[in-house]
Amino acid sequence: MQPDDNPTDSAPSSPGKEAKLLDPCQDAVATLYTYLDGELTSERRREIKHHLDECGPCFRAFGFEADLKALVASKCRDEVPESLRRRVADAIGTPDANF
Repeated sequence: MQPDDNPTDSAPSSPGKEAKLLDPCQDAVATLYTYLDGELTSERRREIKHHLDECGPCFRAFGFEADLKALVASKCRDEVPESLRRRVADAIGTPDANF
């Protein structure tokens, strides 16, 4: 992949092929959120990490998505009132309302 290539611009070489047959960049970009969420097997995570280490455009896409996810997580937090925490803790039998 050339440095100016966008990993999401390339199309599969054969339409209708399964995800396993996507080129490595398409596969890595399609897997970014499951990678970030830690929802991949150890083997699959190593494969994607290896690709990200070797491919600058995909690594930049990963960095953007990771930054975006962190920003959204930091800005989209609702504070739960202490009275509700206590009621939920009591209802499920947990002595500590800081679960």
